Amino acid sequence: MQIPRHEFPTRNSARILATHTKDFWEDIDGLQNEPSWFSNVLATAIELFGEHCVLDPESDKLETWEACVTAMQVGSALFVSARAPAGTTFEYRIGHEMRTIRGGALPRAHAGNWIKAFWLACVCREKKRMTELCQFPAARLRQADGVLDEYVYDWVEALQAYWLKRPEFGDRLVTAVEGTDPAALRHAPRDGVLQIMYPPMNLLTQLARGDQERFNAELAKAVEWHKEYWTRDEDRALTAEGLVALGPLAVSCLAVEAGFTITVESEYLPKHLLEGAWVNEFPT
Repeated sequence: MQIPRHEFPTRNSARILATHTKDFWEDIDGLQNEPSWFSNVLATAIELFGEHCVLDPESDKLETWEACVTAMQVGSALFVSARAPAGTTFEYRIGHEMRTIRGGALPRAHAGNWIKAFWLACVCREKKRMTELCQFPAARLRQADGVLDEYVYDWVEALQAYWLKRPEFGDRLVTAVEGTDPAALRHAPRDGVLQIMYPPMNLLTQLARGDQERFNAELAKAVEWHKEYWTRDEDRALTAEGLVALGPLAVSCLAVEAGFTITVESEYLPKHLLEGAWVNEFPT
């Protein structure tokens, strides 16, 4: 089944990408002194990854893989910084270089950023980083800035339990799904929860059951919901982040690693990322 991506303007894309890339690396340098920038840097890294996909929807080019890896590295580094005492520094690879990063990013280590970091690690097949993220105490996510609905923490714990093969996986997943009921929401907008946050939960359910046929049927729905969400208004439709269905892509990568054949084709699920074609291309 093929689901085309929504139209996105490509005029001046190369110039915009070059400008944003320059600004991004300047912000990376700033992490040596200011860990409070981490949320913005991670958001920018994901946006840059999307901008690469504007002209390379199948992730056929090495530069797109590099952008995906860089976003993954930033997300993982955030949670290393969150565990490190404030004022200390550590060395971490971002891009192709080891960089000095300052500890103390716990206020930015919220559950929303954790989920993004985990998705990126799944796409990049970074098993060690996935394990490290899953060993980050879910309770510490509550110490970060911001107020999130309770289901988000249950979802983090479900993902951690799935990857670490903990027995509470099923219970945590059921609780997370129940928490996406609109009646239970207190903070997040309904459409974002139902069209962006819920679909990966549904996909993980089918993966855990080993139901490949149902997984593909639900994946098609997830991609359609993603498209509907990101085309609801003009501002969303012009946001590069919406060009990749990151959550469904990440769970689909887990499914591919588990031996599933993915029958849904879409630019929202960049082909070469889904297949892991670039994995081990260079040190990450």
